[in-house]
Amino acid sequence: MRQKLNIVTLGVKDLKRSLNFYIDGLGWKPSSTSTENIAFFSMGGIVFALYPREKLAEDATINSDGSGFSGITLAYNTKEQAEVDEVLKKVESLGASIVKKPETVFWGGYSGYFADFDGHLWEVAWNPFFKFDESDNLILP
Repeated sequence: MRQKLNIVTLGVKDLKRSLNFYIDGLGWKPSSTSTENIAFFSMGGIVFALYPREKLAEDATINSDGSGFSGITLAYNTKEQAEVDEVLKKVESLGASIVKKPETVFWGGYSGYFADFDGHLWEVAWNPFFKFDESDNLILP
């Protein structure tokens, strides 16, 4: 099996509200393949999708009730430390909950966390050891 991640799909309670957050709030551009039932965003080689939580659980044949920490976080890496504060202020103004205020962290970077409207955790981090290529993709050694 090849080492590849193609799509990350978040199950959301209110698709319209989530779309407003990501499109109007963060300025992300949905793909033309999006429909009224699902949204796709090109993320530089990976696709990020939003889909109704109940329908996603139904498709996976599991209960949609889920509670507590899901064991998954998503990460947005910034190019500068100050950008962490800017992003967290922006998402908070859009209604996201700040879970962890930005701070210098044990591994030598600077990060904080927010939860979107459905409780999905996003880490916003500046890592002084990470570099980006000309397409804004992380370069791993």
